[in-house]
Amino acid sequence: MHKFDELDMRILSELTRDASISVPRLSKKLNINASVLYSRIKRLSKRSLVKKFTVVVNESMLGINVKATVGINRDPKLKEPIHGELLKIPEVRSVSEVTGRFDMIVTVSAHTLEELHNVVIERIGKIEGIQNTETFVEMQRTEKEPLYTTQSAGISR
Repeated sequence: MHKFDELDMRILSELTRDASISVPRLSKKLNINASVLYSRIKRLSKRSLVKKFTVVVNESMLGINVKATVGINRDPKLKEPIHGELLKIPEVRSVSEVTGRFDMIVTVSAHTLEELHNVVIERIGKIEGIQNTETFVEMQRTEKEPLYTTQSAGISR
């Protein structure tokens, strides 16, 4: 396991809040030398703690107003083909294998409830091996940025 210290965790927390922040601005905010910060960020990326820097899109501005979670039960023998077919559906955003009453949880985004219905019934429900689905439509979401600390990373001081 890689060793990460408190400064690594502070950098990670700040980048999680705003990955577009400049190195000079972040170095001032963290009160460290810009070259030290740059090398730390490079090291965090090289060690795969930072997987990528990305953009979060305001999907409602694109008319994508419906988000749902779909619980799926499937034929265990058809796990791989089902997974592959789900990933071909543009509205499917993620596929997770889970424990509990469902075999898989799929997140879906759509423009309207009618579009969501068509995706779940006509696309997902018709994949060979899918036995049943249950859809949970998101009514409201509150997201929280993670705060990374040496404790959350399992690092003792």
